[in-house]
Amino acid sequence: MQYTLKKSLGQHFLKDEVISRKIVSALTEHSFNNLLEIGPGAGALTKFLLQLNDINFKAIELDEEKINYLEHTYPSTKNKIIHQDFLKAALPFEESFAIVGNFPYNISSQIVFKILEWKEHVPLIIGMFQKEVAQRIASTPNSKVYGILSVLVQAFYNVEYLFDVEASSFNPPPKVMSGVIELNIKKQHVIMRTEKDFFQLVKTAFNQRRKKMRNAVQNLFDDDILQHEIFDKRAEQLSVENFAALTFKMK
Repeated sequence: MQYTLKKSLGQHFLKDEVISRKIVSALTEHSFNNLLEIGPGAGALTKFLLQLNDINFKAIELDEEKINYLEHTYPSTKNKIIHQDFLKAALPFEESFAIVGNFPYNISSQIVFKILEWKEHVPLIIGMFQKEVAQRIASTPNSKVYGILSVLVQAFYNVEYLFDVEASSFNPPPKVMSGVIELNIKKQHVIMRTEKDFFQLVKTAFNQRRKKMRNAVQNLFDDDILQHEIFDKRAEQLSVENFAALTFKMK
């Protein structure tokens, strides 16, 4: 059974089984009962995930043609694939679950924000991203790529950059390198006034990242607070903990 590649869905399918095995190997270093694969495509990862013992497996895929292909090629996927846009999906399990996937690059940041909404249910994520995005999520303060994704993810997850993936590992090869990262939920997330305040502060600060914090976030604080020396810095110079602490001083 053949399938077509759809540019509109950002489809670049993994064909290198060595990479698939490395991702699954990283996954199996952790214990979990439920597993969701996002965007299984033609099943490069799915094939190995189905071999895991005692795991309740589900996948979510928007492209009906790929679902038909998967169910034909791997009959055990029958009734395990949710035909939906992940960004609009409801929780796939009642209990906690791990997430794995070669995430579609055109919506990978949105996928991360969606997973953050589910963080109480998702202790582990192993995902493949465009390398630049993977580096951004894993980066630390004072780095050019440190930004909104870095801070929001690292407030709740420990992030580890696992390995690079060459463009030649895919069909068709993307124009960029890829990277695989692992996210493990923090036992104690960073203390903040509210998540809403934290998200607003981080996004506002980085939307004008070249400005000093005092100018970038002036609408969120009273004038006397803005005199503190931390506001002399730019957003990329603040740690996750700095941002969290500042939420308690917001209007």
